[in-house]
Amino acid sequence: MHAISHYQELISDYFTELSLTKEPKNLYEPIQYILSLGGKRMRPILTLMATEVFDVDCKKALAAATAVEVFHNFSLIHDDIMDDAPLRRGNETVHEKWDINTGILSGDAMLILAYQHFEEYEPAIFRDLAKLFSKTALEVCEGQQYDVDFETRDDVTIPEYLKMIQYKTAVLVGAAMKMGAIVAETSCENAKLIYDFGLNLGIAFQLQDDYLDAFGDPKTFGKQVGGDIIENKKTYLYLKAIEYAKADEKEQLLHLFSIQPNDNTDKINSVKLIFNQTGAAEATQKAIQDYTFKAFETLEQMDIATSKKAMLRLFGENLMGRNV
Repeated sequence: MHAISHYQELISDYFTELSLTKEPKNLYEPIQYILSLGGKRMRPILTLMATEVFDVDCKKALAAATAVEVFHNFSLIHDDIMDDAPLRRGNETVHEKWDINTGILSGDAMLILAYQHFEEYEPAIFRDLAKLFSKTALEVCEGQQYDVDFETRDDVTIPEYLKMIQYKTAVLVGAAMKMGAIVAETSCENAKLIYDFGLNLGIAFQLQDDYLDAFGDPKTFGKQVGGDIIENKKTYLYLKAIEYAKADEKEQLLHLFSIQPNDNTDKINSVKLIFNQTGAAEATQKAIQDYTFKAFETLEQMDIATSKKAMLRLFGENLMGRNV
């Protein structure tokens, strides 16, 4: 296996070579734009890593890795429209830079483009990749719907929330890793275990995202800090705060999540104070750690070299300590 920087470079070079300078320009320019913003590209990196974990050249998985990243960015374009988000990776979102209709149509095209990348594989591998991809894409949509539904509910439970982030975020991380296993043609048991590793890592990743949305540094986070608070989203932080809050804190938090003032500065600061006072911030950090360690437990069951387990563990530890 290689250093993570090697996989990042491979993905970056591959995306640079992707030609999306086609007509109509107003369909393909937004696609080129969102893909050019880069981001962490965690999912395609995991696809490449997973392939080499099972002793196959990671370059064979570049098409599958690209499909995962194109799909992920398609979902971001549509999520940003639904959330009315102004920033993505520190830049204007597609619907802000162009318009909502452009964001919808370019996003639709990206979903189709993602599937096309699987056509580079022989029939048996194509079938397994497409089957996993279809299942995952539908689960991502289900997760997004749960997320939308939760905005108007006051009785969301922590198990429901964890299911939502599993579908909306974690299944794609698990699928990204399993695609590498499929390309490598490893055993079904190894493929399942590396999916579970990615799934738990994905849950930890989303919980970390929730935490950074409230407590991240605007200079490094790349998105609007406090966006979930502005949108009154019932994140893990919020649900833990409700669970732990004293009567007056709970009353204040419920009130803050029922209003949408013109200037959200005071609201964001007040909510963050409650998150800290109730212990919700600390509980969220512990949950991030717990799911990361749960991912690590699956590594021990995998039939791979110890050095490769160490590389995957290092990747998970880096995610747990990220600030972007």
